[in-house]
Amino acid sequence: MAVITKFVVVREGVEKMTFTSKKEADAYDKMLDIADNLVPFITSAELKIDENSVEKLAFYLASNKDELANLLKGVVKAKPAAKPAAKKAPKKAAAE
Repeated sequence: MAVITKFVVVREGVEKMTFTSKKEADAYDKMLDIADNLVPFITSAELKIDENSVEKLAFYLASNKDELANLLKGVVKAKPAAKPAAKKAPKKAAAE
């Protein structure tokens, strides 16, 4: 028999996610806290966004907090250079 330790993140009596490490569970719980704090912030902007969309936006911003923090600091991530379209050599007509 194997013993498996699981860490479950529970919010308002609902299981949100299960992890195998405490560190991952704590990080996810913290991200949910951030999302919860962002909801009233976004709502206060009076953008006429429905509640479901506000929650999705808050979750997205919270789950991308490091990139968002860099953007707010003015640090712009370098975009990968676009690859030029490969030019194809015209096909020669078959000799008749």
